Amino acid sequence: MKLYITTPSPYARKVRIVARERGLADRVEEIAVDPYGNAPELLATNPIVQVPTLIAQDGVPLTDSPVIAEYLDGLGDGPRLLPADGSERWAVKRVETLANAALEMGVKLLLEKRRPEHERSPSWMARWTDNMGRALDALEAAAPDADRFDMGVLTAGVAVTWIGFRHPDYDWKASRPKLVALQTALEARPSFIDTYPR
Repeated sequence: MKLYITTPSPYARKVRIVARERGLADRVEEIAVDPYGNAPELLATNPIVQVPTLIAQDGVPLTDSPVIAEYLDGLGDGPRLLPADGSERWAVKRVETLANAALEMGVKLLLEKRRPEHERSPSWMARWTDNMGRALDALEAAAPDADRFDMGVLTAGVAVTWIGFRHPDYDWKASRPKLVALQTALEARPSFIDTYPR
């Protein structure tokens, strides 16, 4: 399998962590590409030229990190990171979705900050910052626990590290001690150390 990535991408990091946690690292070839440069190999497999994109075992491209993560989770050994069904699955998906929401707001904010200053929208930047904070507050309330490692916990850890990495002026740690503890615990795992954004 081939996995097209950028090393700073939180979405690519998520699936890279899943591959490692599920014992699939030797079956997934990671290929760093430039999405903004319309990397030909990525464009040939993903019409919107986004990472991550996985060429699955059957040669079919998969896009969108939750889809890729679930696919890889199904191939690995041992207990799954995402329960197959029932209330436990929805509890994990809820935390995963909150973490993805925080990331989505953070990405929008980052892209807006990259625009020339005269083209930026202060009102949208304020809204996305507020939404990111509310999503992080909801994650804090959900209290993801590193000792119950699953897809939601994993995604929450990826989200807070990326927000700190890309928005160093935003103090996400203030009044969120559970997320701080989660980050500290998760970033000590080999899969997180190996995929730290750069």
